[in-house]
Amino acid sequence: MKKVIDKMPNSDLKKEMKKTKEGTSRRSFFSILWIGLGIVAFIELIGVVTAFLLPRKKSVKAGDYATIIDAGPVDKFPKESVTAFIRGKFYLCRLEDGGFLAVSRKCTHLGCTVPWSDKDKKFVCPCHASAFDIKGEVISPPAPRALDVYHLYIENNIVKVDIGKRIKRSGFRTDQVVYVKKA
Repeated sequence: MKKVIDKMPNSDLKKEMKKTKEGTSRRSFFSILWIGLGIVAFIELIGVVTAFLLPRKKSVKAGDYATIIDAGPVDKFPKESVTAFIRGKFYLCRLEDGGFLAVSRKCTHLGCTVPWSDKDKKFVCPCHASAFDIKGEVISPPAPRALDVYHLYIENNIVKVDIGKRIKRSGFRTDQVVYVKKA
């Protein structure tokens, strides 16, 4: 039968048989291709959504980076001054009584970086206008609580700040202030 069809030059049956053979293989190829691309896109979408929804876990090993920052000698910081430490993301505040406080630069409302205004003597959040005094206490809301602090200590007349863990607080307490020990 095939020989007869091949010999017929303008046969409709011959054209139909070639179409069916070619169409089926092309059609199945493209079907498989689109299914494969759809699966790859779906897997990629699942990966993106999962990465977005799950929090990042940082595993820090000893020696990866220092969490203690040497801020400098005590004499470098005049009373009632605020010094920004970009690397540590904190301000070192020297209070009027000579005590030190390491205050976080992150607003407790939505996490914006809070700059110190030397003119107004307060921290003012540029996002929603929360204001904090030199001790980090809320002067004007919407911030729900005082700025977080970092543990600090003075060793050999050098102020050192441990940025390993921020300490959340509701307000200022005198035990958060570190003073120079008199010899």
